[in-house]
Amino acid sequence: MNKLEEIVAHKRQELAEAKRVRPLAELERELKLRTAPRGFAAAIRRPGELSLIAEIKKASPSAGPIRPEADVVEVARTYARAGARAISVLTDSRFFSGSLKDLTAVRENLSLPVLRKDFLLEEYHVVEAAAAGADAVLLIAAILDPAVLKRLLTLARDLSLDALVEVHSEPELQQALEAQARVIGVNNRDLGSLQVDLKTTQQLMKKIPGTHVRVSESGIRSRSDVEFVQAQGADAILVGEELMSSQDPAAKIKELMG
Repeated sequence: MNKLEEIVAHKRQELAEAKRVRPLAELERELKLRTAPRGFAAAIRRPGELSLIAEIKKASPSAGPIRPEADVVEVARTYARAGARAISVLTDSRFFSGSLKDLTAVRENLSLPVLRKDFLLEEYHVVEAAAAGADAVLLIAAILDPAVLKRLLTLARDLSLDALVEVHSEPELQQALEAQARVIGVNNRDLGSLQVDLKTTQQLMKKIPGTHVRVSESGIRSRSDVEFVQAQGADAILVGEELMSSQDPAAKIKELMG
Protein backbone atom coordinates (compact mmCIF):
# COMPACT_ATOMS: atom_id res chain seq x y z
CA MET A 1 0.00 0.00 0.00
CA ASN A 2 1.08 3.58 -0.59
CA LYS A 3 0.71 6.06 2.27
CA LEU A 4 -2.76 7.24 1.26
CA GLU A 5 -4.05 3.67 1.07
CA GLU A 6 -2.53 2.94 4.48
CA ILE A 7 -4.23 5.99 6.00
CA VAL A 8 -7.61 5.14 4.49
CA ALA A 9 -7.40 1.51 5.64
CA HIS A 10 -6.70 2.65 9.18
CA LYS A 11 -9.44 5.27 8.98
CA ARG A 12 -12.00 2.59 8.13
CA GLN A 13 -10.99 0.60 11.21
CA GLU A 14 -11.11 3.73 13.33
CA LEU A 15 -14.55 4.60 11.94
CA ALA A 16 -16.01 1.25 13.00
CA GLU A 17 -14.82 1.82 16.56
CA ALA A 18 -16.08 5.41 16.60
CA LYS A 19 -19.56 4.26 15.57
CA ARG A 20 -19.56 1.73 18.41
CA VAL A 21 -18.48 4.24 21.04
CA ARG A 22 -20.63 7.14 19.81
CA PRO A 23 -23.52 5.97 17.63
CA LEU A 24 -24.80 8.31 14.94
CA ALA A 25 -27.99 8.98 16.91
CA GLU A 26 -25.88 10.32 19.78
CA LEU A 27 -23.99 12.65 17.45
CA GLU A 28 -27.24 13.91 16.00
CA ARG A 29 -28.46 14.78 19.50
CA GLU A 30 -25.23 16.69 20.12
CA LEU A 31 -25.86 18.75 16.99
CA LYS A 32 -28.71 20.49 18.79
CA LEU A 33 -26.17 22.03 21.18
CA ARG A 34 -23.83 23.52 18.59
CA THR A 35 -23.68 27.23 17.80
CA ALA A 36 -24.45 28.49 14.30
CA PRO A 37 -21.66 27.66 11.84
CA ARG A 38 -19.46 30.51 10.64
CA GLY A 39 -19.07 31.07 6.92
CA PHE A 40 -15.79 29.47 5.87
CA ALA A 41 -16.18 30.16 2.13
CA ALA A 42 -17.22 33.77 2.73
CA ALA A 43 -14.25 34.33 5.03
CA ILE A 44 -11.66 33.27 2.45
CA ARG A 45 -13.24 34.77 -0.68
CA ARG A 46 -12.23 38.43 -0.72
CA PRO A 47 -12.16 39.94 -4.24
CA GLY A 48 -8.71 41.25 -5.07
CA GLU A 49 -7.14 39.78 -1.93
CA LEU A 50 -5.43 36.50 -1.13
CA SER A 51 -6.62 34.83 2.07
CA LEU A 52 -4.69 32.57 4.40
CA ILE A 53 -6.08 29.36 5.88
CA ALA A 54 -3.55 28.67 8.63
CA GLU A 55 -3.27 25.07 9.68
CA ILE A 56 -2.59 23.38 12.99
CA LYS A 57 -0.57 20.29 12.13
CA LYS A 58 1.40 18.68 14.95
CA ALA A 59 2.92 15.95 12.76
CA SER A 60 2.63 14.45 9.29
CA PRO A 61 3.70 11.31 7.43
CA SER A 62 6.11 13.33 5.29
CA ALA A 63 7.67 15.52 8.00
CA GLY A 64 7.27 13.34 11.10
CA PRO A 65 6.78 15.19 14.42
CA ILE A 66 6.55 18.96 13.91
CA ARG A 67 5.16 20.37 17.18
CA PRO A 68 3.48 17.42 18.89
CA GLU A 69 3.04 19.25 22.20
CA ALA A 70 1.69 22.48 20.72
CA ASP A 71 -1.02 24.39 22.57
CA VAL A 72 -3.52 24.50 19.73
CA VAL A 73 -5.46 27.45 21.12
CA GLU A 74 -2.35 29.59 21.48
CA VAL A 75 -1.19 28.62 17.99
CA ALA A 76 -4.58 29.52 16.56
CA ARG A 77 -4.61 32.85 18.39
CA THR A 78 -1.20 33.65 16.95
CA TYR A 79 -2.50 32.84 13.48
CA ALA A 80 -5.57 35.02 13.97
CA ARG A 81 -3.57 38.00 15.23
CA ALA A 82 -1.26 37.72 12.22
CA GLY A 83 -4.15 37.91 9.77
CA ALA A 84 -5.35 34.37 9.02
CA ARG A 85 -8.93 34.33 7.78
CA ALA A 86 -9.68 30.72 8.77
CA ILE A 87 -8.08 27.93 10.78
CA SER A 88 -7.59 24.36 9.59
CA VAL A 89 -7.20 21.70 12.27
CA LEU A 90 -5.84 18.21 11.56
CA THR A 91 -8.00 15.83 13.57
CA ASP A 92 -6.38 12.52 12.60
CA SER A 93 -4.61 11.01 15.59
CA ARG A 94 -2.40 8.21 14.26
CA PHE A 95 -0.68 10.00 11.38
CA PHE A 96 -1.00 13.69 12.33
CA SER A 97 -1.18 13.67 16.17
CA GLY A 98 -4.45 15.63 16.10
CA SER A 99 -7.90 15.17 17.58
CA LEU A 100 -11.46 16.43 17.46
CA LYS A 101 -10.80 17.92 20.90
CA ASP A 102 -8.20 20.17 19.26
CA LEU A 103 -10.81 21.38 16.79
CA THR A 104 -13.41 22.01 19.49
CA ALA A 105 -10.92 23.93 21.63
CA VAL A 106 -9.95 26.19 18.74
CA ARG A 107 -13.58 26.77 17.76
CA GLU A 108 -14.58 27.68 21.32
CA ASN A 109 -11.76 30.17 21.80
CA LEU A 110 -11.61 31.99 18.46
CA SER A 111 -14.08 33.81 16.22
CA LEU A 112 -12.61 32.55 12.92
CA PRO A 113 -14.25 29.70 10.98
CA VAL A 114 -12.61 26.31 11.53
CA LEU A 115 -12.06 23.57 8.95
CA ARG A 116 -11.90 19.91 9.94
CA LYS A 117 -8.95 18.48 8.00
CA ASP A 118 -9.09 14.69 7.95
CA PHE A 119 -9.76 11.71 5.70
CA LEU A 120 -13.55 11.70 5.81
CA LEU A 121 -15.20 8.66 4.26
CA GLU A 122 -18.85 8.50 5.29
CA GLU A 123 -21.79 10.57 6.49
CA TYR A 124 -20.84 9.72 10.08
CA HIS A 125 -17.60 11.70 9.67
CA VAL A 126 -19.45 14.82 8.48
CA VAL A 127 -21.96 14.69 11.34
CA GLU A 128 -19.09 14.07 13.75
CA ALA A 129 -17.34 17.18 12.45
CA ALA A 130 -20.45 19.31 12.87
CA ALA A 131 -21.02 18.01 16.40
CA ALA A 132 -17.42 18.92 17.29
CA GLY A 133 -17.98 22.49 16.12
CA ALA A 134 -16.48 22.49 12.62
CA ASP A 135 -17.62 25.21 10.23
CA ALA A 136 -16.29 23.34 7.20
CA VAL A 137 -15.02 19.90 6.25
CA LEU A 138 -12.34 18.67 3.87
CA LEU A 139 -13.51 16.12 1.30
CA ILE A 140 -10.72 14.42 -0.66
CA ALA A 141 -11.78 13.41 -4.17
CA ALA A 142 -9.03 10.79 -4.40
CA ILE A 143 -10.61 8.64 -1.68
CA LEU A 144 -14.30 9.15 -2.46
CA ASP A 145 -16.40 7.61 -5.21
CA PRO A 146 -18.34 10.26 -7.19
CA ALA A 147 -21.65 9.20 -5.66
CA VAL A 148 -20.22 9.32 -2.14
CA LEU A 149 -18.70 12.75 -2.73
CA LYS A 150 -22.10 14.06 -3.86
CA ARG A 151 -23.81 12.59 -0.80
CA LEU A 152 -21.29 14.09 1.59
CA LEU A 153 -21.51 17.48 -0.10
CA THR A 154 -25.29 17.39 0.18
CA LEU A 155 -25.12 16.44 3.85
CA ALA A 156 -22.60 19.20 4.57
CA ARG A 157 -24.94 21.75 3.01
CA ASP A 158 -27.87 20.37 4.99
CA LEU A 159 -25.82 20.88 8.16
CA SER A 160 -24.86 24.44 7.06
CA LEU A 161 -21.22 23.43 6.67
CA ASP A 162 -18.97 24.54 3.84
CA ALA A 163 -16.90 21.83 2.15
CA LEU A 164 -13.41 22.22 0.74
CA VAL A 165 -13.14 19.55 -1.97
CA GLU A 166 -9.52 18.62 -2.58
CA VAL A 167 -8.20 17.53 -5.99
CA HIS A 168 -4.81 16.64 -7.43
CA SER A 169 -5.59 15.76 -11.05
CA GLU A 170 -7.92 16.69 -13.90
CA PRO A 171 -10.21 13.66 -13.39
CA GLU A 172 -10.55 14.55 -9.70
CA LEU A 173 -11.28 18.17 -10.60
CA GLN A 174 -13.97 17.05 -13.02
CA GLN A 175 -15.44 14.86 -10.28
CA ALA A 176 -15.55 17.85 -7.92
CA LEU A 177 -17.22 20.07 -10.50
CA GLU A 178 -19.80 17.43 -11.38
CA ALA A 179 -20.60 17.07 -7.67
CA GLN A 180 -21.24 20.84 -7.61
CA ALA A 181 -18.46 21.64 -5.18
CA ARG A 182 -18.20 25.40 -4.63
CA VAL A 183 -14.86 25.51 -2.80
CA ILE A 184 -12.08 23.55 -4.51
CA GLY A 185 -8.57 23.02 -3.19
CA VAL A 186 -5.70 22.01 -5.45
CA ASN A 187 -3.33 19.90 -3.38
CA ASN A 188 0.23 20.27 -4.63
CA ARG A 189 1.14 17.12 -2.70
CA ASP A 190 0.52 13.72 -4.27
CA LEU A 191 -1.04 11.87 -1.34
CA GLY A 192 0.25 8.54 -2.62
CA SER A 193 3.92 9.42 -3.08
CA LEU A 194 3.90 12.49 -0.76
CA GLN A 195 5.86 14.43 -3.38
CA VAL A 196 5.10 18.15 -3.75
CA ASP A 197 5.01 20.20 -6.96
CA LEU A 198 3.49 23.68 -7.24
CA LYS A 199 3.01 23.07 -10.95
CA THR A 200 -0.10 21.13 -9.94
CA THR A 201 -1.69 24.47 -9.07
CA GLN A 202 -0.47 25.87 -12.37
CA GLN A 203 -2.04 22.98 -14.29
CA LEU A 204 -5.41 22.89 -12.53
CA MET A 205 -6.25 26.25 -10.99
CA LYS A 206 -7.24 28.03 -14.20
CA LYS A 207 -9.58 25.15 -15.07
CA ILE A 208 -11.70 25.96 -12.01
CA PRO A 209 -14.44 28.46 -12.85
CA GLY A 210 -14.00 31.92 -11.37
CA THR A 211 -17.38 31.57 -9.68
CA HIS A 212 -15.80 29.01 -7.34
CA VAL A 213 -13.54 29.62 -4.36
CA ARG A 214 -10.08 28.37 -5.34
CA VAL A 215 -7.50 27.26 -2.78
CA SER A 216 -3.88 26.18 -3.28
CA GLU A 217 -2.68 23.69 -0.66
CA SER A 218 0.71 22.26 0.39
CA GLY A 219 4.29 23.13 -0.46
CA ILE A 220 3.93 26.89 -0.03
CA ARG A 221 7.07 27.97 1.78
CA SER A 222 8.11 31.42 0.55
CA ARG A 223 6.77 34.73 -0.66
CA SER A 224 7.66 33.73 -4.22
CA ASP A 225 5.58 30.55 -3.84
CA VAL A 226 2.64 32.67 -2.69
CA GLU A 227 3.01 35.04 -5.63
CA PHE A 228 3.21 32.07 -8.00
CA VAL A 229 -0.02 30.41 -6.87
CA GLN A 230 -1.83 33.75 -6.66
CA ALA A 231 -0.86 34.41 -10.28
CA GLN A 232 -2.53 31.12 -11.20
CA GLY A 233 -5.84 32.39 -9.79
CA ALA A 234 -5.87 31.21 -6.17
CA ASP A 235 -8.26 33.04 -3.85
CA ALA A 236 -6.65 31.48 -0.78
CA ILE A 237 -3.71 29.39 0.34
CA LEU A 238 -3.62 26.69 3.00
CA VAL A 239 -0.33 26.57 4.89
CA GLY A 240 0.49 24.30 7.81
CA GLU A 241 3.93 22.75 8.07
CA GLU A 242 5.80 25.96 7.24
CA LEU A 243 3.98 27.81 10.03
CA MET A 244 4.09 25.04 12.61
CA SER A 245 7.83 24.54 12.14
CA SER A 246 8.61 28.26 12.35
CA GLN A 247 10.10 29.77 15.49
CA ASP A 248 7.92 32.84 14.85
CA PRO A 249 4.71 31.87 13.02
CA ALA A 250 3.38 35.44 13.03
CA ALA A 251 6.50 36.74 11.31
CA LYS A 252 6.31 33.88 8.83
CA ILE A 253 2.72 34.79 7.98
CA LYS A 254 3.70 38.41 7.40
CA GLU A 255 6.56 37.26 5.18
CA LEU A 256 4.31 34.97 3.13
CA MET A 257 1.46 37.44 2.76
CA GLY A 258 3.69 40.40 1.99
